[in-house]
Amino acid sequence: MVATTATDELADGEVPDHRYLARVSRRRAVGLVVAVVVLAVMCVLSLAVGTQTVGLGTVWGALTDFTDTGDQWIVHDLRVPRTVLGVVVGVALGLCGALIQGVTRNPLADTQILGINSGASLCVVAAIAFGGFTSVVSYIWFAFLGALVAMMFVFLVGMTGRTEATPVRVVLAGVAIGAVMDGIGYTIRLRNPRAFDTLRFWDAGAFDARPLSVVWTILPFVVVGVLLAVYVGRSLNAVALGDDLATAMGGNVTRTRVLGLVAVTLLAGAATAAAGPIGFVGLMVPHVVRWFTGPDWRWICVYCVVAAPSMMLAADIVGRVVIPPGELPVGIVTAFIGAPVLVWLIRRSDASGL
Repeated sequence: MVATTATDELADGEVPDHRYLARVSRRRAVGLVVAVVVLAVMCVLSLAVGTQTVGLGTVWGALTDFTDTGDQWIVHDLRVPRTVLGVVVGVALGLCGALIQGVTRNPLADTQILGINSGASLCVVAAIAFGGFTSVVSYIWFAFLGALVAMMFVFLVGMTGRTEATPVRVVLAGVAIGAVMDGIGYTIRLRNPRAFDTLRFWDAGAFDARPLSVVWTILPFVVVGVLLAVYVGRSLNAVALGDDLATAMGGNVTRTRVLGLVAVTLLAGAATAAAGPIGFVGLMVPHVVRWFTGPDWRWICVYCVVAAPSMMLAADIVGRVVIPPGELPVGIVTAFIGAPVLVWLIRRSDASGL
C-alpha cells in the first residue's frame, strides 16, 4: 500500500531478529516523540498566529494570568477554544480514517469520500431547518444518525450484485450517495434561508466562533470512540490478513468490524456536528504515518491521534493568513491538499489493482 515502511528493510523471506525489532521499536518511539513536539508547536502557533499576530509573551499571559487587557482577550476568548476544538476534531478524524481503512481493508477509505460526512451533514441540516435545533448539544444526535445511515447505504450498495464488495465499488458507492445527500442538503438550505444563514460557516468546515462548550459536548463521544479504537486496534492486524486467516488465528472479524464502525460513527458524527464536514484528513494522515510505523495498525492509530491534530491546526493557521484580512475555512484548505493526494493514491501502481 505504501512504498516504504518500517519493515521494508528486510529481504524477502528474511525473519526479523530481536535486534531488528528493537531498532524498529526505537524508531517508532522517537517518531512519536517528534510528532508530540510538532503538535505542541502547532498549538502555540495556533494561539499566536492569525489575522492579528500576538506575541508569545501575550499568549503566556493569557494562559496563566488572564487580565482581559491588550490582546490577551484574542488568545483567551477566540483562539484557545479554536485550538482545543481543532485538536479534538483532528483526533476524531485521524483515528476515524485509520479505523475505516483498517476495518474495510480499503486504502482509499475516508469519511468524506464514502459519504459519511455528507450523511451527518444532511441530518444536521434537516434538524436545523425542520426541527428548529440550533445548538450542537441538540443536533449532535442527528449527526450520529446521518453518519450511520450513510455508512449502511454505502456498504449495502457496494455489496449489491453477485460479486463481493471491492474497495473501488465501495468508493464509487460512497461518492454517488454522498453527492445525492449533498444535493438534498443544498436544496433544504436554499428553500430555508434561516437554515442557510445558520450553516453558512459551519458547512465549509471551520473552527472559528465555536465556544469551549462545543468541545465539552462532543468530547465524551470522542473519548468513547478512542476507547473502542484501542480495543479493536490489535484485531485490525489480523483483519488485514483476510477474513479466513483472521478467523483461523482466533480473531472475531464480525465483532472487530462492528465495533470499528461504531467508533467511526461516533468520531465522524461528533467531528461533523462540531466543525462541519471536513474531508480528506482521515485519508491522508494514515498513509503518511504508515511511512514511519509500518503496517502495524496499533502504531498507525497512535500516530494518527497525534499527527492528525497537527495537520488540522496547520491547515487552520494557513487559512487565517492566506487571504488577509479574511479567513479561509479549514475544510477548504484540507480539500486543496487532499484532492491531489487522492489522485496520487489512485494512480499508484499498488492501488491500480483495487
